[in-house]
Amino acid sequence: HEGRGAHSRRIPNAAVPPATPVPPAAGGEPAAGATLAIGSKDFTEAILVAELYAQVLENAGYKVDRKFNLGATPIAHAALLKGDIDLYPEYTSTGLQEVLKDTNRYPDAGAILDAVRKGYEEQFKLTWLQASPFNDTNAFATTAAIAQQYGLKTYSDVAAKAAELRLGGPAEFPDRVDTQGLDAAYGGFISKFKEFKPLGTGTLRYDGLKNGDVDVIVAFGTDGRIKGDGLTLLQDDKNFYPIYNIAPVVRMDVIEKNPTIADALNKVAPLLTDEIMSGLNYQVDGPDKKEPGD
Repeated sequence: HEGRGAHSRRIPNAAVPPATPVPPAAGGEPAAGATLAIGSKDFTEAILVAELYAQVLENAGYKVDRKFNLGATPIAHAALLKGDIDLYPEYTSTGLQEVLKDTNRYPDAGAILDAVRKGYEEQFKLTWLQASPFNDTNAFATTAAIAQQYGLKTYSDVAAKAAELRLGGPAEFPDRVDTQGLDAAYGGFISKFKEFKPLGTGTLRYDGLKNGDVDVIVAFGTDGRIKGDGLTLLQDDKNFYPIYNIAPVVRMDVIEKNPTIADALNKVAPLLTDEIMSGLNYQVDGPDKKEPGD
C-alpha cells in the first residue's frame, strides 16, 4: 500500500490490545433516512473492507453511497475532511506516520491506535473506531527460485544483492518518507536496486514477478497472492516496519448524529484476522476473480 509508515517495532500477527474507549454507541435506530458515504483507497483490500463496512451498515439500517477506489491516502483523507465521504478504512500506522507525521516508536498495536485516534480527534475532528487484528505491514516478496539463486532470506540479504535485482512496486514507493528510513536502517536498500519498475498496488506487481519482469516486489502482509503464488516473503530482520491494523476513520459529527455506526462496525472488526483477510483478498485477486460485493 501507499501510506506505509516509518519505523516502530513490528509484532507479527499481534492481536490488538485494548485501547482507549471508542466513541460510545448509543441504542436506538439510525437517524431517519440517514445515508452514509463510504470511501476507500485504490487497491483490493481497501475496497473489500469498505464493501464489508457498507454491507454491515446497510444491515444496521443505513443507506450507503459507495465512493470506492478514490486513490491514495492523501485523496481519501482530503475527501473525509471536505465531507465528500463520512468514513473509510485506513491503516493505523499510515494515519500515524503519513498524515500525522508521527515517527515515534510505540510498543504495541494498542498504543499506535491510541496515538492516531488522539491526533485525529485533536487536529481533524475525525475519530478511529476499533481496529481489526490483521497486520498488513509492508513486505518484500520474491519467487522461491530467485530467493535460492541469490541467497535471499532477509532484507539485509536483499540490500547486499540489490545492485543485481529489479524491484517492482507502487510508483510513489521510492520517494516516501518511510522508504528513505528503510534505506537508512539497512545501509542503503531502495537506492541500490538495479532498476525500479512502477507497477501500482494491485495485481501487476505479482504478474510482473511471475513473468520475470522484476525480481523482487513490494508486497503487503495479507496480499492473497503471496500464498496463492507460492512466493517467498523476505524477513524484516531489523524490525523496521510497524504494525498496520485497519479501522474505520469517521467524521466525529457523523458519529455523534449516528452513534450506532460504532456498534455495527466494532462488532465486525475482531473477525478480520490475517488468515481471513488474506483469503478474502485471494478470492478477488486469485483465479476466481470474485467481485468484492460477493
